[in-house]
Amino acid sequence: MDAWQSFPLGLALAFLWGVAMLRGQVTYWIARSVTEQTLRHTRPTSGWRAAVHRWLASDALDRGRGAVERCGIGAVPLCYLTVGLQTVVLASAGVLRMRWWRFTLAQSVGALAWAAIYATVGFAVWALAFEALLAGGPWLVAGLAVALTVVVALGHRWYAVRRRESDADGVTTARSRPASAPR
Repeated sequence: MDAWQSFPLGLALAFLWGVAMLRGQVTYWIARSVTEQTLRHTRPTSGWRAAVHRWLASDALDRGRGAVERCGIGAVPLCYLTVGLQTVVLASAGVLRMRWWRFTLAQSVGALAWAAIYATVGFAVWALAFEALLAGGPWLVAGLAVALTVVVALGHRWYAVRRRESDADGVTTARSRPASAPR
């Protein structure tokens, strides 16, 4: 953390903005390339893979992409203000094949906000949180690990129960639909 304090603010902002832009562009292009290659080189005929392929190639997804670009493009810069949501949003933009220039413009605003936060107070806040965690001793760290494990396990169980309930109620999903069932 002390090393950042010796950098001029402008240099720290430029460096962190570049890091954020690089990460976002790599995430976007990996997701977009995988989607494009999947559509171009595969032709599954049955099962959930065929349903996903049809969905990715559908006019509905193109309309959805247009709606995201018109109304929901704000999710791209806003994701930089969150912890844990950035990769999902950036990859979703790639899967939806959002126009590159729109994605890049929206991303640059979010990357600048992220860089400003981390160049000024962001690293200090993380350092204080880490020090507070360590100051609590090994029992606090163990307790947080157990609590996180319980939350993840309960979330997984809730999702599994909801999935079974929807299957039992006759809600047909691409996963549960027989390959020969009409759409």
